[in-house]
Amino acid sequence: MRIYDPNPEVLQALRGSGIELVLDVPNNDLEGLANDDGAAASKWVQDNVLNYNPDVKFRIIAVGNEVDPNNDAARFVSTATYSALVSNPSPPSDGSFSGASGTFMGPIINFLKNTNNPLLFNIYPYFARTGDPQNVPLPYALFTATDGFPQDGQNQYRNLFDAMLDAAYSAVEKAGGPNVEIVVSESGWPSAGGNDASVENAGTYYTNLINHVKGGNGTPKRPGKAIETYLFAMFDENQKNGVESEKHFGLFSPNKQPKYQISFN
Repeated sequence: MRIYDPNPEVLQALRGSGIELVLDVPNNDLEGLANDDGAAASKWVQDNVLNYNPDVKFRIIAVGNEVDPNNDAARFVSTATYSALVSNPSPPSDGSFSGASGTFMGPIINFLKNTNNPLLFNIYPYFARTGDPQNVPLPYALFTATDGFPQDGQNQYRNLFDAMLDAAYSAVEKAGGPNVEIVVSESGWPSAGGNDASVENAGTYYTNLINHVKGGNGTPKRPGKAIETYLFAMFDENQKNGVESEKHFGLFSPNKQPKYQISFN
């Protein structure tokens, strides 16, 4: 499970549950924590992590989410990154971090390599599909394609998720982290509010994604292992501002009713 801020009610509810948690430091807290002599950061950890440990099983502390490398706060963080930072993602072997992204990601990759920690990476085939519908077939994005699989050297890509993840792995390798693992910290599909956004497509995506990442096949570039992946999101965000589709990524409606018949077993 992943939450994007240290909500005390949620943390309290997770005590003794056995659920592993990815906890975010909110983006708007980053600069204040980094500019301090360490006291503010230590207090944040004490208040939001140590006060609940070991009753709450913390898997990862994510310092920010999709921080823009051109933002002043970006230089302070190791963050959950996203596909827009990867240049030349097709074919996947050409993926790289360049320009501002390269300057931003280099120290992060080096830190993760030295501490043996994973990089968090948000992957959304939905946005790749809607951003380039002429070249990204819907079945390829939904794990339902039966032909026309792109080839990259010896690797064949049967779905867009694997291609996007391997482009990220290529970029991480070129940034000096050949052994840094990637955790997919967000992936999802909206049920309304945009092109190809429907309950049918979203249910297909979530079902096929779950089966794929837990199946142990890995990706063409990193075969033979399950892919640690977090679904976005648990609930629709009907009060969220911005693009309409962003309100409809939930597995549950705001009234707590499930939108899909999905099994995690």
